[in-house]
Amino acid sequence: MGTELGKYKTCVSARSTSKEILKKAQDGGIVTSLFAYALEEGIIDGAIVSGPGDEPWRPQPYVATTVGELMASRGTRYNISPNVSLIKEATRSYGLDKIGIVGTPCQMQAVRKGQLYPFGWRDVDDKIKLAIGIFCMENFPYQSVKQLVEDHAAMKMESVKKMEIGKGKFWVFGERGQVVQLPLKVTHKYEQPACHVCLDYVANLADVSTGSVGSPDGWSTVFVRSKNGDDIWTKAIAAGCFETKPIEQVKPGLELVSKLANEKIGKNQKTVEARATFGVGKALRNPYIKP
Repeated sequence: MGTELGKYKTCVSARSTSKEILKKAQDGGIVTSLFAYALEEGIIDGAIVSGPGDEPWRPQPYVATTVGELMASRGTRYNISPNVSLIKEATRSYGLDKIGIVGTPCQMQAVRKGQLYPFGWRDVDDKIKLAIGIFCMENFPYQSVKQLVEDHAAMKMESVKKMEIGKGKFWVFGERGQVVQLPLKVTHKYEQPACHVCLDYVANLADVSTGSVGSPDGWSTVFVRSKNGDDIWTKAIAAGCFETKPIEQVKPGLELVSKLANEKIGKNQKTVEARATFGVGKALRNPYIKP
């Protein structure tokens, strides 16, 4: 596969072996299981995750230091959770020395930039011990999700059991068993504008990145990317935390992941190039400086 999938050591289809985790997992329960293993083994002493906030389906970052707290964060909330904002607090207020963090591709970029140029991150950069990235085509502000659910799907936010993006649709599942599917062309105008200049679909800079695309229902596709990620993933497999299948043996497989990654990169590259032309073509002169 090409550069659209980033560098990786291995790629598998996987799911957690914990029935408890799978009960409320979005797909294969990869993030919760891997953090739970890392926590129990002392690889990390806390993880920055996105959990339920003050309003229904509004995510809020928090530091989970127990498996129970991790369990409360299961599932995907399709709007922005500023997880990176807690990194300093995790080391200073919580006193953590070994941090796990989960985030979208842009958040993984922020984490790596913070490690490379740790201005204001003094003594923090070397405490990030496990960074898990999640596949992301685009994200939504909370107000947008609220409009999609309440105006388009005609459901109250508090009565939603699960949301999902897949098979070209935005799915909303209600507590009473109702299912509403919205075509993605309806959702596009609600997306966070900054998502339209992002050229990373599969979180290239994470230790391990994961998402449902490419794997059967209830499973997740997992890219093991860094030496550190490989070390932790291999130990977690040996400990029986996951069941796996070679990605080549499942459908739809990597072909679909590549297709979507290329679609995102191609579409957003055009936006990047269009933005680069703003103001080009006529000289912009400061009126206060004589030519």
